Amino acid sequence: MFGIAALWILLLLLGGGIALDRVLNTAITRNFDAQLQYVLSAMIASAEIDPVGEVRFTRPLGDQRFLEPSSGLYYQVSGRGHEPFRSRSLWDRALAGHTGPPDEGLHIYDSDEFPDQPLRIMERSVRLPGSPVMWRFQVAQDRLALDDYIGVLRKTLIRSFAILGLGLIIMSALQATFGLWPLRAVRRQIAAVRVGRAARVDTRLPVEIAPMVEELNDLLAHNERQAEEARTHAGNLAHALKTPLTVIMNEASADSADLCNTVIREATTMRRQVDHHLARARAVGRRASGQSVAPVWPSLDSVERALSRLYPDSTIDLTGDRAVRVHVERQDLDELIGNIVENAAKYGGGRVFVTVEPPQQGFVEIVVEDDGSGIPEAQRQSIFGRGARLDTGKPGTGLGLAIVRDVAEIYGGTVQLEESEDLGGLLVRLRLPAAH
Repeated sequence: MFGIAALWILLLLLGGGIALDRVLNTAITRNFDAQLQYVLSAMIASAEIDPVGEVRFTRPLGDQRFLEPSSGLYYQVSGRGHEPFRSRSLWDRALAGHTGPPDEGLHIYDSDEFPDQPLRIMERSVRLPGSPVMWRFQVAQDRLALDDYIGVLRKTLIRSFAILGLGLIIMSALQATFGLWPLRAVRRQIAAVRVGRAARVDTRLPVEIAPMVEELNDLLAHNERQAEEARTHAGNLAHALKTPLTVIMNEASADSADLCNTVIREATTMRRQVDHHLARARAVGRRASGQSVAPVWPSLDSVERALSRLYPDSTIDLTGDRAVRVHVERQDLDELIGNIVENAAKYGGGRVFVTVEPPQQGFVEIVVEDDGSGIPEAQRQSIFGRGARLDTGKPGTGLGLAIVRDVAEIYGGTVQLEESEDLGGLLVRLRLPAAH
């Protein structure tokens, strides 16, 4: 940043200095030429032809330097066939003039015809009244004065721009240093978070980097949620495997004759639990890798067909929007709907009513109602805990609603338990992000 800022400042100052030097150089030169033109006009205005045909001035020019030899200011009037009329300052020298044919145009040029004095010459050819000769009027001035003015100007410009550039570079360095200084504090706080001395990065920082710190804290919170999900997932799996293992150990210790069948049955249960938790872990990975899309109605149809054979005494009615889709992997959607509808069929009184609501505010609601005894409002939150079961007389692991909530939250959805007004039992409201 320092290098780029310094290079850019130097380029801008260099370009600006060159442009300003040209402008001021042109202005000084024009002012110098304006003085020469004033003298040239005065020479032409006061010139006349004397009785012998030579040029003379009716009044002397006012500058004393025309009378001092080699003073640096000279004039000369010359015509074909006539001796040049020169200022005393020229002494024994003469101005050569430009090599083109005489005309009435104004000519300005630099000349080195005097080795010790570079000259700035202005000339014009004029035909005076009463004379057939085209007279060339010339005024010359030592260019050293002009060059000195320009040299002083350039030195002043170089010094001023050098000081300005140095000041800008120092200011840029200070601005970058103090502007980025809070990042040092952020680095120290991140190090503190890494070693466990702090849980979050302090947000009392300049507004310019506050969004970055907020995103960093959100990332830390997300990681904590991921870690908590992993711990919950491991706890759920451990709880699901604990009971089958206990049954197997008890049967083995008792030297039961039905040990083989027990091992097969419990091993099947454990495999089902392991497969389920692996699927949940894959859901987390799929959520992180991209958005999945699945239609809701095919999942409902497949779940309804499977549960109708499993619970022939229960009636499962489906209604609602058949075209909706959600941002959920198909396997996970089947797992979500299957768990909720299976609970309704298992613990209800025989009637299950499933409604798919049209998308609203970016979400699709799947409402599952049954005619069972429902769940008291005071226990609706605790039922989501691992292993929580209200009816222990029916087989199950107590993981259904807990897993439904976990998987739904993985995809940004929610699960709510309410009372069904139509059937009188439990109403489960599954809310998932809608897909277009």
